[in-house]
Amino acid sequence: MVFRGTWWLPLALVALTCALQCALVLGDADFESVRVLMTKDSSGKAGDPKEKYWHESTFHPHLDGRFIDHDLKYEDQQTNLTSLMQSYLSTMADLGAETWIIHGTLMGWWWNRKIMPWDSDVDVHVSADTMHFLASYYNMTIHTCRTEHAPRGKNYMLEVNPKWVNNSPEDSLNTIDARWIDMLSGVFIDITAVHRTPKRPGMMFCKDDHHYREADLFPLRDSVFEDRPVKIPYNYAELLQQEYGRVSLTRTRFAGHTFNSTSQTWTRNSKS
Repeated sequence: MVFRGTWWLPLALVALTCALQCALVLGDADFESVRVLMTKDSSGKAGDPKEKYWHESTFHPHLDGRFIDHDLKYEDQQTNLTSLMQSYLSTMADLGAETWIIHGTLMGWWWNRKIMPWDSDVDVHVSADTMHFLASYYNMTIHTCRTEHAPRGKNYMLEVNPKWVNNSPEDSLNTIDARWIDMLSGVFIDITAVHRTPKRPGMMFCKDDHHYREADLFPLRDSVFEDRPVKIPYNYAELLQQEYGRVSLTRTRFAGHTFNSTSQTWTRNSKS
């Protein structure tokens, strides 16, 4: 069970929050604005193009260097991602924000309703209307959640890329519209808005240049993922085959892991 508390920052910080939201129009939420425990910024900001909003860490593309300065161990990565997913799904449900899993995260659902152990991030979709809602009312808010792996609670931040309003795939430096970020471990969920394709009824697209038939996404199906209620695309099998190939739905050995059909788990192969 997830226990969570959501608060608007204390009155002393409200002005700072508003200032951040305004500042995001011009740039990212910098290290000094969001740091919790770190004394040094380990993001790649210094070497990134100035037009790029997200600055992943210098040591791992799926960690936020504003909150961590080292890579995670295999086991820590799994437990942090599980708590991350659980906290996100619970919070979005509480906010009334419809979201669904996609890409490799959906593949994990296909196999055993879990994040695949070699994955280092999570991918979800929201509609453009939902992204507008999150950007308008919840950008830079912090949410405290308690899960089985974090019984004392952890803080997660919802951060929206202000450049999400430009939905052109030509803005290739800003294809991720928002992130749900673990402020202790630096792991994050990539949140991408899905837009209707102009002049092509029934078609939809994301800024990362993925294209979908509306009938393949909707109506969303109800299921379970990481022991939490989740939404998945209507035509999930077809979408997975299109993205990863038909063999991906049956191949039981991948990325140094083997799927155990009895225990319904991916097991890390022993090093020879």
